[in-house]
Amino acid sequence: MTSTTFDIEGYKVVKTFGMVRGIIVRSRSVIGNIGAAFQMFVGGNISIYTRLCEEAREQSFHLLLQHADSMGANAIIGVRYDATEIAAGVSEVLCYGTAVMVEKK
Repeated sequence: MTSTTFDIEGYKVVKTFGMVRGIIVRSRSVIGNIGAAFQMFVGGNISIYTRLCEEAREQSFHLLLQHADSMGANAIIGVRYDATEIAAGVSEVLCYGTAVMVEKK
């Protein structure tokens, strides 16, 4: 279970394991940049970059789940995303939260 809030309705936190994270660093390919340039020329949604961002978020989320599982957690609360450009065309996507053990109330 995951939640962007710091509680999960119907459950109580019985143990806190600490912060967990999933980090992915992605770059745009030359071919992707060319395709995106054509889309920018026309205007509107740049679907090539949208897919790249969605894939990076999904991958960082799955790494977050693996990190929490390795600690023995059955839930993650306070889930957030952050992204940073660390070099031209290279971005880090971070998904983080607090790993916890929850039980039904």
